[in-house]
Amino acid sequence: MQMYGFFRSGTSHRLRIALALKGLDFELVPVNLRAGEHFRQPFIDLNPQGLVPALEIDGAVLSQSPAIIEYLEERYPTPPLLPADMLERARARAMAALIGCDIHPINNLRVLNALRARFHAEDEAVKAWCATWIRAGFDALEKTLPDTVGAGTFAFGDRPGLVEVYLVPQVYSARRFEVPLSSYPKILALDAACAEVPAFVAAHPDNQPDAA
Repeated sequence: MQMYGFFRSGTSHRLRIALALKGLDFELVPVNLRAGEHFRQPFIDLNPQGLVPALEIDGAVLSQSPAIIEYLEERYPTPPLLPADMLERARARAMAALIGCDIHPINNLRVLNALRARFHAEDEAVKAWCATWIRAGFDALEKTLPDTVGAGTFAFGDRPGLVEVYLVPQVYSARRFEVPLSSYPKILALDAACAEVPAFVAAHPDNQPDAA
């Protein structure tokens, strides 16, 4: 199993977490987004969209982190990333989608590069753009998370799952863009709890071989 990704990519970060929580061994193949390696061979042959991560497994190449994580959940169901209850599974997927569909895509590198190159946005304007969408998503997520969060449990029970897989990389990104987070005690409690879990420590951007 080979995972192609970039140490600071939020989608790569979430896939590393999922793989680590599942206890799966994989070879990390760095793809340097800052050097444009995602648009050159050999990576562009693996994923014509030129986006990380990609997972090569059993001769097949999977792309798009939500699809890859769903594949891992189906193929390696233990330990599960989703709750056992059907309604709670839907709620967990909705929280993950709030991050993966409504926050992350409009704050990723290609969007920020377009803001700078096409619309001449300065760094402060880019930070303000990111903060706008992070706050909008986190405002809703904070209200949606169960009240038990922060009382020794994760979003759904006593172990981290899909919600935390998506949330922790987004909190990391929020801090990079200097977004104040004091208004989100449940989100901060989840992030702090995950910081004590070895899988999250191993997946952290600072602990990757291509970190710089």
